[in-house]
Amino acid sequence: MVSVMQPFMDVESSRSYIDELYSVDPQKCLDALVCLKNSVIGSNRQKGSVIAQGVVPRLLQLLGDISGSITDRIRLEAAVTLGSLAKGTDQHVVALIDLGVVPLILQVLMTTSLVDPITDGKTRINDLLIEACLRCLRTVFQHSSAPVHTIYQNPSLVPRLLSLASRSVTSQICIATILTTACKVIKTAEEQNALSKGGAVETLAVQLDSSLPEVQLPALACLANMCYQNHTVSAMVAAASTNNTPQGRLVPAVLGQLMGREKSSLVQLEAARCVAYMHRAGALSATDPRVVYRTLPCLVRLCHRDRPPRERVAAAETLAYLTEVDTDLQRLASISNHLIPTLAEFLRPHPQVQDTSLSQDMRQAAFRAFASLGANDEDIRKRIIETQSLMEHVVSGLQDPGGPRVRLAAVRCLHSLSRSVQQLRTTFQDHAVWKPLMQLLHGADKGLEGRGEGEEDLLTVASSTLCNLLLEFSPSKEPILESGGVELLCSLTKRPDPALRLNGIWALMNVAFQAEQRVKSQILSCLGTDQIFRLLADPELAVLMKTLGLLRNLLSTKAHIDRIMGEHATHVMQAVILVLEDPEHPADVKEQALCILANVADGDRARDHIMANEDVLKKLMDYMMHSNVKLQVAAIFCVCNLVWKEEPGAAQRQARLRELGLYRILQQLRHTKDSQLFDKVKTALAQFFDP
Repeated sequence: MVSVMQPFMDVESSRSYIDELYSVDPQKCLDALVCLKNSVIGSNRQKGSVIAQGVVPRLLQLLGDISGSITDRIRLEAAVTLGSLAKGTDQHVVALIDLGVVPLILQVLMTTSLVDPITDGKTRINDLLIEACLRCLRTVFQHSSAPVHTIYQNPSLVPRLLSLASRSVTSQICIATILTTACKVIKTAEEQNALSKGGAVETLAVQLDSSLPEVQLPALACLANMCYQNHTVSAMVAAASTNNTPQGRLVPAVLGQLMGREKSSLVQLEAARCVAYMHRAGALSATDPRVVYRTLPCLVRLCHRDRPPRERVAAAETLAYLTEVDTDLQRLASISNHLIPTLAEFLRPHPQVQDTSLSQDMRQAAFRAFASLGANDEDIRKRIIETQSLMEHVVSGLQDPGGPRVRLAAVRCLHSLSRSVQQLRTTFQDHAVWKPLMQLLHGADKGLEGRGEGEEDLLTVASSTLCNLLLEFSPSKEPILESGGVELLCSLTKRPDPALRLNGIWALMNVAFQAEQRVKSQILSCLGTDQIFRLLADPELAVLMKTLGLLRNLLSTKAHIDRIMGEHATHVMQAVILVLEDPEHPADVKEQALCILANVADGDRARDHIMANEDVLKKLMDYMMHSNVKLQVAAIFCVCNLVWKEEPGAAQRQARLRELGLYRILQQLRHTKDSQLFDKVKTALAQFFDP
């Protein structure tokens, strides 16, 4: 728990000194505490020695004693000493956490009385005790092992903490920081809502009006964390005022002012984070002046080289989030203050950045920002790709050895850029990006079990990118297939994660489009009919739709249709009937199934499998009379292929369909008012020979 400790004191009196902490004489105990406090300030060696000698439980006992036998001054000195110990090494903080410092401090904060300073002289010592406890709690909560969830376990804790904020500037700073940490670590709607219901929005809004940046900064950080992906809280913040009255300044207006160049860059950054999160949560529109004219320019400005690297990283990450979904914001950002070349600087070595982790953070932030900027606009993608050495950096990022975070950001960037048809045909081929992408996919696929969340995200985004690289016009398609692409994609369709199943089947659908017979046979052999049926029963509608799309692409070109149906007719027909008979399936799904039938009906020999299946023929008739016009059109399209007069055996097929009453249905549909349906009916009737 704690590394090897040094002796507590180098003087002969060390044992008696410690013994006096346990004295029943309050003055002796107090004197010992004061000496102890002074000895540990600024000395990690002394802090470690105190913890190793088991003094902390006594400090906790003194702090928590409310029997009256311990003076308020002793409790105060105990709290201050614990706060000093918490400023030691990570091991020291973990030791305090293990000994129960957090629940005890929360208990003291809950039970210490708050009285009027005019009528009660004890107020000052109580306020000092509260401040000491808050400082200690703030320090402990900044450690990754801190049990921050404990402040949500008692519904009274958050309101109590917020009520303490008015006691002093120190209390304001500490409480906002404590709540920021608790919301940042957990960051779920439940915790965000708990803070808002406890009155955090109103309390923090008041702090924004402070003239002290050290008060504003933690308040801004906490509000930002509360707003992240939470519409309810974001709407509350957007409607809040700084003095909690209708006449007060609204928080969004104050945030806009806090992004002014005269403010400290950290205040600007946190204010921009607040607005960015409020926008993405739906509380502020993309056209809101605070978003367009304050937040976006502020974040672009903070990305520039005159800012400290950590601030540049945070600004780029926030800018990426702000612009991720809105095309107009992407276009505006891309032409603002040389942003694209500024972000490209993040990817180059910086002599002043010796920290490997910081260097990785800069690369990750740049890739994320490029991914957002290039998400929708072809011209922006072109400008990003044409930036000097950009693609080399992306390829290098795909192979980054420092863990999944840079690789994930790089593949997100690649995914965004891969939406460009022109770049797929040129730049992507010139840099052979498919090679590191396939290496990354094979590595992530084989080693996913037991890995962290980042690896699964990596596999998801990488497989999405692969879908684009496997489009019919992409030069990367053939080398990917030669590198085991089909086997990889089939394995993805068996993953428990629906996003991976979707990407796998979607990519296979792209592979099958206008593919050679050998590729189609490879897909069917590797995937297997059992897996196809499992995918057709998938609870995710998108997976079902792409599976039907795969079947439709497999069953194209007469020779391919006849060959596949010759080997798999029973399974194909069974799959189509399964979809058409399910009352829960929406019209789009059933339309795909009918289109598959239409493709089968286009085969020279394959159409016999439809004509020989009375259930399927009856289904066609049912859908010809369906209330949904799209399904009627799809069914009649299939009928057209069956009765086409120029195909061998058309007369016999027409006679059979007349016998079933299908011709009569077509004649009835001539009176439809839908132009598309009328055209299909007219075409179908024109194919029938005169009886």
